[in-house]
Amino acid sequence: MNTEQHTSPSVNLPVDQYMSAVGQAARAAATSMAAASTAARNNALLALARQIRAHAGELKARNASDIAAAEANGLSTPMVDRLRLTDKVIATMAESCEQVAALPDPVGEMINLRRRPTGITVGQMRVPIGVFGMIYESRPNVTIEAASLAIKSGNACVLRGGSEAIHSNLALWKLVQAALTEVHLPMEAVQLVQTTDRAAVGQLITMPQYVDVIIPRGGKGLIERISAEAKVPVIKHLDGNCHTYVDSEVDLALAVNVTDNAKTQKYSPCNATESLLVHVNQAAAFLPIIGAVFAAKDVEMRCDDRAKAILADVPGAKVVDATEQDWFEEYLAPVIAVKVVDSLGDAIAHINHHGSHHTDAILTTNHPNAMRFIREVDSASVMINASTRFADGFEYGLGAEIGISTDKFHARGPVGLEGLTSLKYVVLGQGEVRS
Repeated sequence: MNTEQHTSPSVNLPVDQYMSAVGQAARAAATSMAAASTAARNNALLALARQIRAHAGELKARNASDIAAAEANGLSTPMVDRLRLTDKVIATMAESCEQVAALPDPVGEMINLRRRPTGITVGQMRVPIGVFGMIYESRPNVTIEAASLAIKSGNACVLRGGSEAIHSNLALWKLVQAALTEVHLPMEAVQLVQTTDRAAVGQLITMPQYVDVIIPRGGKGLIERISAEAKVPVIKHLDGNCHTYVDSEVDLALAVNVTDNAKTQKYSPCNATESLLVHVNQAAAFLPIIGAVFAAKDVEMRCDDRAKAILADVPGAKVVDATEQDWFEEYLAPVIAVKVVDSLGDAIAHINHHGSHHTDAILTTNHPNAMRFIREVDSASVMINASTRFADGFEYGLGAEIGISTDKFHARGPVGLEGLTSLKYVVLGQGEVRS
């Protein structure tokens, strides 16, 4: 394995030359990372955890520069809060590196081995993707999340954070480089784009010779731009219009509790329920109860005619007429679309047409209906009698998550370590020849 260290590409170059140099360095480092032992990669993560703890004061000082600039530039309070590196956030970053180090190594795993009549054995081996580019906004802790997952999965990565977090991201990246150098892995395995010039993003997403996949994390506008302009594959989701469907046969107490959690446990995540579908046979029993729950929490309900007729009598309920756009909407707010449907088939058709293929749930005591729902709903996560809020890499036992994909290639749903690997076929023989 080549462990020779180099200096990072000079940010003083023209943007196109700088990004090409970054890409070349990443591609070279990816070869070394793929060959690195599990122990070396784990040791890099443990070294990074130590670096983060040892330099907590410096990280907060650099972060203070970003916070001051953000406040001076009028960034919203939630944006500033997401930008802030508190003692708790710094401690969590260090702990997450140690947790990722403790995860099983997916690289080199052999699966689906089977002996063929010719005598050969055919199987698949899990290997790193190579180089991924990540474009993200606001939260500087994403720098450590992405770096740790890249290191563990044997990949190289090129990170481009938001300009509002540039000082924080640079400080964190220097710690990553120090950790890689400490264990004799190439520091170019994790590179941060050091310029805030937006042209760098355009370069990064159009370098298929150096970058194998792009992962954007941010607002819909950012992801739409990346998806439209990229010349390399993009792992993405644009919207989280998640549905909860209350079936004709259901435990009402369960349905109320799960629906409440799916909508109100937290409004801003992409896995919060935004649309509620209720079978006509349960509407009269279920809707007044959940309507009272939503009324108590000041949740606005945008309803079709049948749902509105039932919910209008709920004391304190905020009930308005739904528009066609409401069935497609990701609110990320205390607002939910509510519709009464005539059948399970109607619910499935509504979800597949109006949904974003993220996460959808059925609440039912009818097993055949549950099985039909999970077969026919075309979403990355499909659930039976559980809150959509569980659609998360940590909750799925992936240990860490780099994003959520609603695409249909190898990575779908929460993307953890396995999502940053690919499979190649391997053939084991003893001198067999094809006749």
